[in-house]
Amino acid sequence: MATLVPVPKLGQSEETVVIDSWRAKEGDVIKKGDVLFEVETDKAVLEVESQFEGTLLKIIVPAGKEVPVMITACVLGKPGEEIPEIAETPAKPAAPAPKTAAPATAPTQTSTGQVQKANVPFEPTFASASVPVVHTPNPSPRARKFAQDFLIDLDKVNGTGGAAGRVNEKDVRNYLETSGYYDKKITPSAFNLAQKEDLELIVIDGSGENGRVTLADVKDAVDEKPQEMNGMRRIIAERLTQSKQTIPHFYVTVSIDMTDLMAKRKQLKEDGINLSVNVFIVKAAAMTLKEFPYVNAAVHGNAVIRKSKVNVGVAVSVDNGLVVPVVKNTDRKALDEIQAEVAELAEKARTNKLSPDEMKGGSFTISNMGMLNVESFGAIINPGEAAILAVSSSIPTPVVIDDEIVIRNIMKVTLSADHRVVDGAMGAEFVNAFKNKLEDSELWDNMI
Repeated sequence: MATLVPVPKLGQSEETVVIDSWRAKEGDVIKKGDVLFEVETDKAVLEVESQFEGTLLKIIVPAGKEVPVMITACVLGKPGEEIPEIAETPAKPAAPAPKTAAPATAPTQTSTGQVQKANVPFEPTFASASVPVVHTPNPSPRARKFAQDFLIDLDKVNGTGGAAGRVNEKDVRNYLETSGYYDKKITPSAFNLAQKEDLELIVIDGSGENGRVTLADVKDAVDEKPQEMNGMRRIIAERLTQSKQTIPHFYVTVSIDMTDLMAKRKQLKEDGINLSVNVFIVKAAAMTLKEFPYVNAAVHGNAVIRKSKVNVGVAVSVDNGLVVPVVKNTDRKALDEIQAEVAELAEKARTNKLSPDEMKGGSFTISNMGMLNVESFGAIINPGEAAILAVSSSIPTPVVIDDEIVIRNIMKVTLSADHRVVDGAMGAEFVNAFKNKLEDSELWDNMI
């Protein structure tokens, strides 16, 4: 009997996923533990291993399609076995249409060259096109041929054919006359590339003699074609936009003298104990969060939830975005335990092997750009938390100590805090308490 293999639910919050790629193909013999496909969640790309054996009879969900979890992804069975009838995979439900009239939309081009609508106000390129544009999805065949031959966008052509205003050949000819199309000049090689890339000629600015459109101009236009965000980048954009729009951020910055701590770290390394600066930062933050429960909190509606666990998320940059694995119960762990766990989570992040459980439950986040030679920056709060700490580089800096100018390694940190739950004074007290811990050599002597 054929086995229906579902798209797994990889985390409590995952309702839809995208099958990023299939690692097996129809006709392959599958054993338990073989990787069938990779799924892209809002946080990572994960391998899905088969829990069943048999021949892959049919792939139901194609790569690149967003679908609800737990629907049938593929069918396993014996060669020649009848495949049961399976309903077509549903797409992700569309958002309800707004009740108010939507703004006019401007056509954009996807990475495949297909024209799609972008929900942004549209200002026509040419004055003659300032008449309201009537989009008709069914232009005449000759109108389509003209559009292909002259590299124009039919969405910008006003249709006059029939009651529905269908775009016909006459409308296209009129558009070519009134839009300034015939004033454009283009080299043959540039035209061929523009046609291949499905670009609209009239919007390409020419840099050649007398405004002639050259091959270089078309290549520039190709480079500027909109590239659709991958799933992770799209979710990052949505979550951070939500954060900035709904969380009233304020920022507090302090400078921390890291000279003694870095000297201690160097001595430990010579003694065979290799601890990164980031480990001290994470541990100091965890201890400080225990003292300031409202920083280790979140706003839920009109209520504030003070979290009982100190779970510090550590932002990790990956090829296609940013992920935040979480060190659970950070305040209870020793420095070497934090070091090992952060290293393991970072390696998993860079190889797309983080599980959803390893990225949930955070109560506070640290974004450390110390290795990137930055003097100062502010980070955006992760939704569901009350603050995030931005850590900059440790830079040799002249400072005044006992009325003398000396060179010390100074590191700036900036707390971004949710003003609904953290007041300015509390934010200042938090970063100064964090600063005092990092500058306290005796504290670290007692921990090592």
